[in-house]
Amino acid sequence: VNDMLDLLPQNLFTSPDTKFLDPASKSGVFLREIARRLINGLSKTFPDIQERINHIMQKQIFSIAITELTSFISRRSLYCSMNPDSKFSVCKFQDSQGNVRFKSLQHTFNDKGKCIYCGADQSKYKRDNDLETHAYEFIHTLRPEAIFNMKFDVIISNPPYQINDSGHGASARPIYNEFVENAKKLNPRYISMIIPARWYAGGKGLDDFRAEMLQDKRIRKLYDFFDSEECCPGIDLSGGVCYFLWDRDNPGDCEVTSSINGKITTMTRNLSENGRNFFQRFNQAAGILQKISALHEESFINLVSVLKPFGLRTYELGGELSEQNNIRFYANKNVQKEESYISRKRIVQNSEWIDEYKVYISRAYGERGKFPYLVTGKPFIGDPGSACSETYLVIGPFDSRNIAENTLSYMTTKFFRFLVLLLKNTQDATRSVYQLVPFQDFTRSWSDSDLYAKYNLDSDEIEFIESMIKPMQV
Repeated sequence: VNDMLDLLPQNLFTSPDTKFLDPASKSGVFLREIARRLINGLSKTFPDIQERINHIMQKQIFSIAITELTSFISRRSLYCSMNPDSKFSVCKFQDSQGNVRFKSLQHTFNDKGKCIYCGADQSKYKRDNDLETHAYEFIHTLRPEAIFNMKFDVIISNPPYQINDSGHGASARPIYNEFVENAKKLNPRYISMIIPARWYAGGKGLDDFRAEMLQDKRIRKLYDFFDSEECCPGIDLSGGVCYFLWDRDNPGDCEVTSSINGKITTMTRNLSENGRNFFQRFNQAAGILQKISALHEESFINLVSVLKPFGLRTYELGGELSEQNNIRFYANKNVQKEESYISRKRIVQNSEWIDEYKVYISRAYGERGKFPYLVTGKPFIGDPGSACSETYLVIGPFDSRNIAENTLSYMTTKFFRFLVLLLKNTQDATRSVYQLVPFQDFTRSWSDSDLYAKYNLDSDEIEFIESMIKPMQV
Protein backbone atom coordinates (compact mmCIF):
# COMPACT_ATOMS: atom_id res chain seq x y z
CA VAL A 1 0.00 0.00 0.00
CA ASN A 2 2.74 2.46 0.88
CA ASP A 3 4.64 1.62 -2.30
CA MET A 4 1.51 2.62 -4.22
CA LEU A 5 1.06 5.78 -2.19
CA ASP A 6 4.70 6.63 -2.86
CA LEU A 7 3.88 6.82 -6.59
CA LEU A 8 1.69 9.85 -5.98
CA PRO A 9 3.04 13.42 -5.79
CA GLN A 10 3.60 13.82 -2.07
CA ASN A 11 2.30 17.39 -2.04
CA LEU A 12 -1.16 15.83 -2.26
CA PHE A 13 -0.74 14.98 1.42
CA THR A 14 0.02 18.57 2.39
CA SER A 15 -3.09 20.03 0.80
CA PRO A 16 -6.35 20.30 2.79
CA ASP A 17 -8.28 20.09 -0.49
CA THR A 18 -7.08 16.70 -1.78
CA LYS A 19 -9.88 14.14 -1.87
CA PHE A 20 -9.19 10.38 -1.86
CA LEU A 21 -11.50 7.48 -2.72
CA ASP A 22 -11.08 3.75 -2.21
CA PRO A 23 -14.01 2.25 -4.16
CA ALA A 24 -13.45 -1.30 -2.88
CA SER A 25 -12.36 -1.12 0.72
CA LYS A 26 -11.65 -4.34 2.60
CA SER A 27 -9.45 -3.95 5.69
CA GLY A 28 -9.21 -0.18 5.36
CA VAL A 29 -5.43 -0.20 5.08
CA PHE A 30 -5.43 2.31 2.20
CA LEU A 31 -7.63 4.64 4.25
CA ARG A 32 -5.47 4.30 7.34
CA GLU A 33 -2.19 4.97 5.51
CA ILE A 34 -3.67 7.95 3.64
CA ALA A 35 -4.85 9.35 6.98
CA ARG A 36 -1.41 8.84 8.50
CA ARG A 37 0.24 10.86 5.72
CA LEU A 38 -2.36 13.62 5.85
CA ILE A 39 -2.07 13.91 9.62
CA ASN A 40 1.66 14.51 9.20
CA GLY A 41 1.32 16.69 6.10
CA LEU A 42 -1.34 19.05 7.48
CA SER A 43 0.24 19.69 10.87
CA LYS A 44 1.03 23.33 9.98
CA THR A 45 -2.34 23.98 8.35
CA PHE A 46 -4.23 22.61 11.37
CA PRO A 47 -2.00 22.82 14.46
CA ASP A 48 -4.82 21.49 16.64
CA ILE A 49 -4.75 17.70 16.24
CA GLN A 50 -8.48 17.18 16.71
CA GLU A 51 -9.37 19.89 14.20
CA ARG A 52 -6.89 18.29 11.79
CA ILE A 53 -8.38 14.80 12.23
CA ASN A 54 -11.93 16.10 11.84
CA HIS A 55 -11.06 17.85 8.59
CA ILE A 56 -9.24 14.81 7.16
CA MET A 57 -11.91 12.28 8.09
CA GLN A 58 -14.89 14.42 7.12
CA LYS A 59 -13.64 16.18 3.98
CA GLN A 60 -10.73 14.23 2.47
CA ILE A 61 -11.08 10.44 2.79
CA PHE A 62 -13.98 8.50 1.27
CA SER A 63 -14.60 4.83 0.68
CA ILE A 64 -17.07 2.25 -0.60
CA ALA A 65 -16.75 -1.07 1.24
CA ILE A 66 -17.27 -4.30 -0.69
CA THR A 67 -19.32 -6.01 2.05
CA GLU A 68 -21.04 -5.00 5.27
CA LEU A 69 -18.34 -6.79 7.27
CA THR A 70 -15.50 -4.97 5.48
CA SER A 71 -17.32 -1.69 6.10
CA PHE A 72 -17.07 -2.37 9.84
CA ILE A 73 -13.40 -3.33 9.54
CA SER A 74 -12.59 -0.30 7.39
CA ARG A 75 -14.28 2.10 9.80
CA ARG A 76 -12.41 0.47 12.67
CA SER A 77 -9.13 1.01 10.78
CA LEU A 78 -9.90 4.64 9.93
CA TYR A 79 -12.06 5.93 12.79
CA CYS A 80 -10.89 3.50 15.51
CA SER A 81 -14.53 2.48 15.81
CA MET A 82 -16.90 0.56 13.56
CA ASN A 83 -19.52 3.13 14.55
CA PRO A 84 -18.30 6.64 13.66
CA ASP A 85 -21.25 8.16 15.53
CA SER A 86 -20.12 6.55 18.80
CA LYS A 87 -18.03 8.03 21.59
CA PHE A 88 -15.11 5.79 20.61
CA SER A 89 -14.66 7.29 17.14
CA VAL A 90 -11.70 9.63 16.71
CA CYS A 91 -13.96 11.80 14.57
CA LYS A 92 -17.68 12.25 15.22
CA PHE A 93 -20.22 11.79 12.42
CA GLN A 94 -23.95 12.21 12.60
CA ASP A 95 -24.58 8.78 11.04
CA SER A 96 -23.27 5.25 11.54
CA GLN A 97 -21.36 5.04 8.23
CA GLY A 98 -19.34 8.22 8.11
CA ASN A 99 -17.54 8.45 4.78
CA VAL A 100 -17.08 4.67 4.58
CA ARG A 101 -20.33 3.68 2.98
CA PHE A 102 -21.88 0.33 2.24
CA LYS A 103 -25.11 -0.19 0.36
CA SER A 104 -26.60 -3.67 0.00
CA LEU A 105 -27.58 -4.20 -3.64
CA GLN A 106 -29.07 -6.99 -5.71
CA HIS A 107 -27.68 -8.00 -9.09
CA THR A 108 -29.71 -7.08 -12.16
CA PHE A 109 -30.11 -10.30 -14.14
CA ASN A 110 -30.95 -10.51 -17.84
CA ASP A 111 -33.03 -13.23 -19.51
CA LYS A 112 -29.89 -15.41 -19.72
CA GLY A 113 -29.46 -15.36 -15.95
CA LYS A 114 -26.38 -13.10 -15.96
CA CYS A 115 -25.94 -9.79 -14.15
CA ILE A 116 -25.91 -7.01 -16.73
CA TYR A 117 -23.14 -5.24 -14.80
CA CYS A 118 -20.70 -7.91 -13.60
CA GLY A 119 -21.81 -11.14 -15.30
CA ALA A 120 -22.57 -12.95 -12.02
CA ASP A 121 -24.62 -16.10 -12.42
CA GLN A 122 -28.21 -15.89 -11.16
CA SER A 123 -28.16 -19.42 -9.73
CA LYS A 124 -25.19 -18.49 -7.54
CA TYR A 125 -25.90 -14.88 -6.57
CA LYS A 126 -29.67 -14.39 -6.38
CA ARG A 127 -30.01 -14.23 -2.60
CA ASP A 128 -32.22 -12.93 0.17
CA ASN A 129 -31.63 -9.34 1.24
CA ASP A 130 -30.02 -10.41 4.53
CA LEU A 131 -27.29 -12.38 2.68
CA GLU A 132 -24.18 -10.98 1.02
CA THR A 133 -24.75 -10.67 -2.74
CA HIS A 134 -21.34 -9.35 -3.85
CA ALA A 135 -23.11 -6.79 -6.03
CA TYR A 136 -20.39 -4.16 -5.59
CA GLU A 137 -21.86 -0.67 -5.67
CA PHE A 138 -19.04 0.99 -7.62
CA ILE A 139 -19.51 -1.23 -10.67
CA HIS A 140 -23.28 -1.79 -10.46
CA THR A 141 -24.16 1.59 -11.86
CA LEU A 142 -23.84 3.45 -15.13
CA ARG A 143 -23.04 6.65 -13.22
CA PRO A 144 -20.39 5.97 -10.56
CA GLU A 145 -19.91 9.74 -10.21
CA ALA A 146 -23.36 9.95 -8.60
CA ILE A 147 -22.41 7.77 -5.62
CA PHE A 148 -20.70 10.60 -3.71
CA ASN A 149 -21.53 13.38 -6.15
CA MET A 150 -18.10 14.98 -5.87
CA LYS A 151 -14.77 15.19 -7.67
CA PHE A 152 -11.87 13.09 -6.42
CA ASP A 153 -8.19 13.79 -6.86
CA VAL A 154 -7.04 10.24 -6.18
CA ILE A 155 -8.77 6.88 -6.62
CA ILE A 156 -6.70 4.06 -5.14
CA SER A 157 -7.70 0.48 -4.41
CA ASN A 158 -7.21 -3.28 -4.44
CA PRO A 159 -10.51 -4.24 -6.11
CA PRO A 160 -12.18 -7.68 -6.13
CA TYR A 161 -10.67 -9.74 -8.92
CA GLN A 162 -13.39 -12.07 -10.20
CA ILE A 163 -16.90 -13.45 -9.78
CA ASN A 164 -18.35 -16.85 -10.57
CA ASP A 165 -20.08 -16.88 -13.95
CA SER A 166 -21.10 -20.56 -13.85
CA GLY A 167 -19.00 -21.45 -16.86
CA HIS A 168 -17.19 -24.77 -17.34
CA GLY A 169 -15.51 -26.06 -14.16
CA ALA A 170 -14.52 -23.35 -11.70
CA SER A 171 -15.09 -20.63 -14.26
CA ALA A 172 -14.82 -17.07 -13.05
CA ARG A 173 -15.25 -13.77 -14.84
CA PRO A 174 -12.74 -10.97 -14.13
CA ILE A 175 -14.28 -7.81 -12.67
CA TYR A 176 -11.21 -5.82 -11.59
CA ASN A 177 -11.18 -4.24 -15.06
CA GLU A 178 -14.62 -2.75 -14.38
CA PHE A 179 -13.33 -0.99 -11.28
CA VAL A 180 -10.52 0.54 -13.35
CA GLU A 181 -12.92 1.58 -16.11
CA ASN A 182 -15.40 3.19 -13.70
CA ALA A 183 -12.56 4.96 -11.90
CA LYS A 184 -11.58 6.54 -15.22
CA LYS A 185 -15.17 7.68 -15.72
CA LEU A 186 -14.80 9.81 -12.59
CA ASN A 187 -11.79 11.50 -14.23
CA PRO A 188 -9.67 11.99 -11.10
CA ARG A 189 -6.16 13.39 -11.30
CA TYR A 190 -4.64 10.04 -10.35
CA ILE A 191 -5.64 6.37 -10.27
CA SER A 192 -3.60 3.61 -8.70
CA MET A 193 -4.83 0.02 -8.43
CA ILE A 194 -3.24 -3.34 -7.79
CA ILE A 195 -4.73 -6.01 -10.07
CA PRO A 196 -3.88 -9.43 -11.56
CA ALA A 197 -1.48 -9.24 -14.51
CA ARG A 198 -3.67 -11.61 -16.54
CA TRP A 199 -5.04 -8.65 -18.49
CA TYR A 200 -1.78 -8.56 -20.47
CA ALA A 201 -2.97 -11.67 -22.31
CA GLY A 202 -6.60 -10.56 -22.78
CA GLY A 203 -9.28 -13.23 -23.11
CA LYS A 204 -12.26 -13.90 -20.84
CA GLY A 205 -13.78 -10.45 -21.42
CA LEU A 206 -10.42 -8.63 -21.13
CA ASP A 207 -9.58 -8.03 -24.80
CA ASP A 208 -11.18 -4.58 -24.95
CA PHE A 209 -9.75 -3.66 -21.56
CA ARG A 210 -6.25 -4.71 -22.64
CA ALA A 211 -6.50 -2.72 -25.87
CA GLU A 212 -7.66 0.38 -24.00
CA MET A 213 -4.96 0.08 -21.32
CA LEU A 214 -2.16 -0.42 -23.84
CA GLN A 215 -3.20 2.69 -25.76
CA ASP A 216 -3.75 4.84 -22.65
CA LYS A 217 -0.78 7.21 -22.48
CA ARG A 218 -1.88 8.34 -19.03
CA ILE A 219 -0.52 5.14 -17.48
CA ARG A 220 2.86 6.54 -16.50
CA LYS A 221 4.16 3.89 -14.09
CA LEU A 222 3.64 0.13 -14.08
CA TYR A 223 5.13 -2.27 -11.52
CA ASP A 224 4.99 -5.86 -12.75
CA PHE A 225 5.61 -9.01 -10.68
CA PHE A 226 5.60 -12.31 -12.59
CA ASP A 227 5.61 -14.10 -9.23
CA SER A 228 2.85 -12.47 -7.18
CA GLU A 229 4.52 -13.50 -3.93
CA GLU A 230 7.37 -11.07 -4.62
CA CYS A 231 4.81 -8.29 -4.20
CA CYS A 232 2.31 -9.91 -1.82
CA PRO A 233 3.86 -12.74 0.23
CA GLY A 234 1.44 -15.63 0.66
CA ILE A 235 -0.71 -14.61 -2.32
CA ASP A 236 -0.40 -16.96 -5.30
CA LEU A 237 -1.92 -15.44 -8.44
CA SER A 238 -1.41 -17.29 -11.71
CA GLY A 239 0.20 -14.88 -14.15
CA GLY A 240 1.41 -12.52 -11.43
CA VAL A 241 0.26 -9.15 -10.22
CA CYS A 242 0.82 -5.51 -11.11
CA TYR A 243 0.01 -2.03 -9.89
CA PHE A 244 0.03 1.19 -11.86
CA LEU A 245 -0.19 4.97 -11.69
CA TRP A 246 -2.59 6.71 -14.07
CA ASP A 247 -1.82 10.43 -14.37
CA ARG A 248 -4.60 12.37 -16.08
CA ASP A 249 -2.69 15.55 -16.86
CA ASN A 250 0.70 14.17 -17.91
CA PRO A 251 0.42 11.64 -20.76
CA GLY A 252 3.53 10.00 -22.14
CA ASP A 253 5.49 6.75 -22.23
CA CYS A 254 5.30 4.43 -19.24
CA GLU A 255 8.06 3.70 -16.74
CA VAL A 256 7.87 -0.10 -16.51
CA THR A 257 9.48 -1.74 -13.47
CA SER A 258 9.77 -5.50 -13.78
CA SER A 259 10.62 -7.87 -10.92
CA ILE A 260 11.88 -11.35 -11.83
CA ASN A 261 13.37 -13.63 -9.19
CA GLY A 262 13.93 -10.55 -7.05
CA LYS A 263 15.92 -8.77 -9.77
CA ILE A 264 14.38 -5.40 -10.63
CA THR A 265 14.78 -3.54 -13.90
CA THR A 266 13.19 -0.27 -15.02
CA MET A 267 12.67 0.97 -18.56
CA THR A 268 10.59 3.80 -19.99
CA ARG A 269 8.72 2.55 -23.04
CA ASN A 270 5.45 2.43 -24.92
CA LEU A 271 3.08 -0.19 -23.46
CA SER A 272 1.96 -1.02 -27.00
CA GLU A 273 5.31 -1.24 -28.74
CA ASN A 274 5.11 -1.18 -32.55
CA GLY A 275 1.31 -1.19 -32.32
CA ARG A 276 1.21 -4.71 -30.88
CA ASN A 277 -2.01 -5.87 -29.23
CA PHE A 278 -0.20 -7.34 -26.23
CA PHE A 279 2.10 -6.16 -23.46
CA GLN A 280 5.66 -7.46 -23.50
CA ARG A 281 6.29 -7.61 -19.78
CA PHE A 282 10.05 -8.29 -19.54
CA ASN A 283 12.27 -5.25 -20.06
CA GLN A 284 15.26 -7.46 -20.87
CA ALA A 285 13.37 -8.98 -23.80
CA ALA A 286 12.99 -5.71 -25.71
CA GLY A 287 16.33 -5.98 -27.54
CA ILE A 288 15.77 -9.67 -28.34
CA LEU A 289 12.41 -8.95 -29.96
CA GLN A 290 13.89 -6.09 -31.98
CA LYS A 291 16.54 -8.41 -33.44
CA ILE A 292 13.96 -11.05 -34.31
CA SER A 293 11.51 -8.57 -35.88
CA ALA A 294 14.29 -7.06 -38.01
CA LEU A 295 14.30 -10.25 -40.15
CA HIS A 296 10.56 -9.92 -40.93
CA GLU A 297 9.95 -13.66 -40.79
CA GLU A 298 6.62 -15.45 -40.90
CA SER A 299 5.18 -16.41 -37.52
CA PHE A 300 5.17 -19.97 -36.19
CA ILE A 301 1.54 -19.36 -35.20
CA ASN A 302 0.56 -20.34 -38.76
CA LEU A 303 1.46 -23.94 -37.91
CA VAL A 304 -0.60 -24.01 -34.70
CA SER A 305 -4.16 -25.26 -34.64
CA VAL A 306 -7.07 -23.61 -32.92
CA LEU A 307 -8.71 -25.23 -29.88
CA LYS A 308 -10.39 -28.60 -30.45
CA PRO A 309 -8.22 -29.42 -33.51
CA PHE A 310 -10.34 -32.49 -34.33
CA GLY A 311 -13.55 -31.14 -32.82
CA LEU A 312 -13.35 -33.41 -29.75
CA ARG A 313 -13.78 -32.05 -26.22
CA THR A 314 -11.59 -32.84 -23.21
CA TYR A 315 -14.04 -35.36 -21.79
CA GLU A 316 -14.10 -37.49 -24.96
CA LEU A 317 -12.86 -41.04 -24.30
CA GLY A 318 -11.41 -43.69 -26.55
CA GLY A 319 -11.46 -47.46 -26.25
CA GLU A 320 -9.39 -50.51 -27.01
CA LEU A 321 -7.94 -51.12 -30.46
CA SER A 322 -10.45 -52.80 -32.72
CA GLU A 323 -11.45 -52.99 -36.35
CA GLN A 324 -13.68 -49.94 -35.84
CA ASN A 325 -11.57 -48.08 -33.28
CA ASN A 326 -8.30 -47.92 -35.17
CA ILE A 327 -7.27 -44.24 -34.78
CA ARG A 328 -4.75 -43.64 -31.98
CA PHE A 329 -6.39 -41.13 -29.63
CA TYR A 330 -4.46 -38.77 -27.34
CA ALA A 331 -6.61 -37.38 -24.53
CA ASN A 332 -6.38 -35.95 -21.01
CA LYS A 333 -4.19 -38.36 -19.04
CA ASN A 334 -6.18 -37.66 -15.89
CA VAL A 335 -9.34 -38.83 -17.64
CA GLN A 336 -7.86 -41.65 -19.66
CA LYS A 337 -4.63 -43.19 -18.46
CA GLU A 338 -4.38 -46.12 -20.91
CA GLU A 339 -3.55 -46.11 -24.61
CA SER A 340 -6.81 -45.67 -26.47
CA TYR A 341 -8.34 -45.60 -29.91
CA ILE A 342 -11.42 -44.12 -31.57
CA SER A 343 -13.35 -44.54 -34.77
CA ARG A 344 -12.53 -42.34 -37.73
CA LYS A 345 -16.22 -41.49 -37.87
CA ARG A 346 -15.95 -39.58 -34.58
CA ILE A 347 -13.56 -37.00 -36.08
CA VAL A 348 -15.75 -33.99 -36.86
CA GLN A 349 -13.14 -31.58 -38.26
CA ASN A 350 -9.70 -31.62 -39.89
CA SER A 351 -10.10 -35.31 -40.69
CA GLU A 352 -7.46 -34.87 -43.43
CA TRP A 353 -4.85 -34.44 -40.69
CA ILE A 354 -5.37 -37.95 -39.35
CA ASP A 355 -3.11 -39.59 -41.92
CA GLU A 356 -0.34 -37.01 -41.79
CA TYR A 357 2.55 -36.39 -39.42
CA LYS A 358 2.07 -33.70 -36.77
CA VAL A 359 3.36 -32.58 -33.39
CA TYR A 360 1.08 -32.57 -30.36
CA ILE A 361 1.54 -30.17 -27.44
CA SER A 362 -0.56 -29.65 -24.35
CA ARG A 363 -2.79 -26.55 -24.54
CA ALA A 364 -2.33 -25.93 -20.82
CA TYR A 365 0.76 -26.12 -18.65
CA GLY A 366 1.12 -24.46 -15.26
CA GLU A 367 4.15 -23.70 -13.10
CA ARG A 368 4.67 -21.80 -9.88
CA GLY A 369 7.63 -20.42 -8.00
CA LYS A 370 10.93 -19.07 -9.22
CA PHE A 371 12.39 -19.25 -12.70
CA PRO A 372 13.64 -21.14 -14.66
CA TYR A 373 10.43 -22.61 -16.15
CA LEU A 374 9.72 -25.26 -18.74
CA VAL A 375 6.88 -22.97 -19.98
CA THR A 376 5.17 -25.63 -22.11
CA GLY A 377 4.46 -29.32 -21.80
CA LYS A 378 6.66 -31.70 -23.74
CA PRO A 379 5.69 -31.89 -27.42
CA PHE A 380 5.63 -35.28 -29.12
CA ILE A 381 5.27 -36.69 -32.63
CA GLY A 382 1.87 -37.79 -33.84
CA ASP A 383 2.23 -40.47 -36.49
CA PRO A 384 -0.29 -40.94 -39.30
CA GLY A 385 -3.41 -42.61 -37.98
CA SER A 386 -3.76 -40.45 -34.86
CA ALA A 387 -5.94 -37.68 -33.45
CA CYS A 388 -6.41 -35.87 -30.15
CA SER A 389 -8.95 -34.20 -27.88
CA GLU A 390 -8.84 -30.49 -27.05
CA THR A 391 -6.30 -31.33 -24.34
CA TYR A 392 -3.72 -30.82 -27.09
CA LEU A 393 -2.99 -28.45 -29.94
CA VAL A 394 -1.76 -29.72 -33.29
CA ILE A 395 1.41 -28.32 -34.87
CA GLY A 396 1.48 -29.04 -38.58
CA PRO A 397 0.54 -31.19 -40.34
CA PHE A 398 3.70 -32.31 -42.18
CA ASP A 399 4.45 -34.49 -45.18
CA SER A 400 7.31 -36.39 -43.55
CA ARG A 401 8.46 -37.55 -40.14
CA ASN A 402 11.79 -35.77 -40.67
CA ILE A 403 10.05 -32.36 -40.93
CA ALA A 404 8.00 -33.17 -37.81
CA GLU A 405 11.14 -34.15 -35.88
CA ASN A 406 12.96 -30.96 -36.92
CA THR A 407 9.94 -28.94 -35.79
CA LEU A 408 10.02 -30.81 -32.49
CA SER A 409 13.72 -29.97 -32.07
CA TYR A 410 12.86 -26.27 -32.46
CA MET A 411 9.98 -26.44 -29.98
CA THR A 412 12.22 -27.89 -27.26
CA THR A 413 14.79 -25.08 -27.46
CA LYS A 414 14.95 -22.47 -24.73
CA PHE A 415 14.75 -19.79 -27.42
CA PHE A 416 11.36 -21.08 -28.64
CA ARG A 417 9.88 -21.48 -25.16
CA PHE A 418 11.18 -18.08 -24.04
CA LEU A 419 9.22 -16.40 -26.82
CA VAL A 420 6.11 -18.36 -25.80
CA LEU A 421 6.62 -17.23 -22.21
CA LEU A 422 6.41 -13.57 -23.26
CA LEU A 423 2.72 -14.03 -24.07
CA LYS A 424 1.80 -16.91 -21.75
CA ASN A 425 0.59 -15.14 -18.62
CA THR A 426 -1.50 -18.05 -17.30
CA GLN A 427 -1.34 -21.83 -17.59
CA ASP A 428 -3.46 -21.64 -20.73
CA ALA A 429 -1.32 -21.97 -23.87
CA THR A 430 -3.70 -21.33 -26.74
CA ARG A 431 -2.65 -20.57 -30.30
CA SER A 432 -2.12 -16.87 -29.57
CA VAL A 433 0.91 -17.43 -27.29
CA TYR A 434 2.97 -18.56 -30.31
CA GLN A 435 2.67 -15.35 -32.32
CA LEU A 436 6.12 -13.99 -31.37
CA VAL A 437 7.89 -17.22 -32.36
CA PRO A 438 9.49 -16.93 -35.84
CA PHE A 439 9.05 -19.65 -38.45
CA GLN A 440 12.17 -21.62 -39.39
CA ASP A 441 13.44 -23.82 -42.21
CA PHE A 442 12.39 -27.26 -40.96
CA THR A 443 14.39 -29.22 -43.48
CA ARG A 444 17.05 -29.06 -40.76
CA SER A 445 17.07 -29.47 -36.98
CA TRP A 446 17.59 -26.56 -34.57
CA SER A 447 19.49 -25.97 -31.34
CA ASP A 448 19.77 -22.95 -29.07
CA SER A 449 23.29 -22.22 -30.25
CA ASP A 450 22.02 -22.16 -33.86
CA LEU A 451 19.26 -19.72 -32.95
CA TYR A 452 21.41 -17.46 -30.77
CA ALA A 453 23.85 -17.13 -33.68
CA LYS A 454 21.13 -16.59 -36.30
CA TYR A 455 19.59 -13.68 -34.37
CA ASN A 456 22.94 -12.28 -33.21
CA LEU A 457 22.03 -12.32 -29.52
CA ASP A 458 24.68 -10.92 -27.20
CA SER A 459 25.91 -12.56 -24.00
CA ASP A 460 23.50 -10.63 -21.75
CA GLU A 461 20.51 -11.59 -23.87
CA ILE A 462 21.57 -15.24 -23.96
CA GLU A 463 22.17 -15.23 -20.21
CA PHE A 464 18.68 -13.82 -19.63
CA ILE A 465 17.02 -16.53 -21.74
CA GLU A 466 19.07 -19.23 -20.04
CA SER A 467 18.11 -17.92 -16.60
CA MET A 468 14.41 -18.02 -17.46
CA ILE A 469 14.01 -21.37 -19.21
CA LYS A 470 14.79 -24.93 -18.11
CA PRO A 471 16.32 -27.41 -20.54
CA MET A 472 13.77 -29.88 -21.96
CA GLN A 473 14.57 -33.49 -22.70
CA VAL A 474 12.15 -35.26 -25.04
